[in-house]
Amino acid sequence: MTGGRPGDDRALIERFLEMLAAEAGAAKNTIVAYASDLRLASEALGGGLAEASPADLAKLGDGWSALSRATVARKSAALRRFFAFLADEGHRADDPGTALPRPGARRALPKVLSHSDVDRLFATIAERQARTPPDPNDLRLAALVELLYGSGLRATELVSLPRNAIQPDRPYLILKGKGGRERLAPISDRARAAVAAWREYVASDRAWLFPSGKTHLSRVRLYQLIKALAAEAGIPPDRVSPHVLRHAFATHLLEGGADLRALQAMLGHADIATTEIYTHIDSKKLVELVNTRHPLVDEHLKRA
Repeated sequence: MTGGRPGDDRALIERFLEMLAAEAGAAKNTIVAYASDLRLASEALGGGLAEASPADLAKLGDGWSALSRATVARKSAALRRFFAFLADEGHRADDPGTALPRPGARRALPKVLSHSDVDRLFATIAERQARTPPDPNDLRLAALVELLYGSGLRATELVSLPRNAIQPDRPYLILKGKGGRERLAPISDRARAAVAAWREYVASDRAWLFPSGKTHLSRVRLYQLIKALAAEAGIPPDRVSPHVLRHAFATHLLEGGADLRALQAMLGHADIATTEIYTHIDSKKLVELVNTRHPLVDEHLKRA
């Protein structure tokens, strides 16, 4: 394998990671993973990663055969981005990244909730709220589920909302998600009403909309509440979670005709490929869409 200068590798890797953080807005976990992948690759190549040939990289990739597809995909992505960076910065005239394996990691589709499943969850919440005497925790649950399904919030974003983050006269919420990227999340009239009803029970001096002890509701407790609701609604708890409700938000919007780019913005995905995982509308609906909406259908009808 190619020899190299370890000091050069280290410096270039650090510059690449700085670029990822500052310009690409990569999430902290991504940067940590890429840093580890690049340093291990540099070590395997004797400090000559930046000068590696396609043959060097092919041999490196062969050594990943025992790793999972997802891990190989991440390592390959890290190195390909590194070599693209070197080419952009003028450190290399070529890009040997094409020699790296492309396992095409299969991304499992998120679990799916039907419209009837969601209706059962909200019917159970309504039954709870009708109980006498009323329990404020039922109002809290209503607000949590309305925001998960109605706005597509991530669990961490939801539990850490400030007390006054959602206003009755503002139909959106500005969130800072992964990688520090800001996005607008739509807040439905139903969700704002549910939040307003719950906030009456949150002391004005509390920092969080969903307080618990000295801080806010934990993600673990949120998962427990959602799974308990699912069981009460007659839905297997392993089919329902905060992320599944976020997924239902995306899926049902797409089924209703939402634009994929708009959905990408609402979900806060940096890459449209991540949003495309939500496009698992069944083939029957896609065929029906083509047969009823394609412009050639009109031409056929005119000729008939």
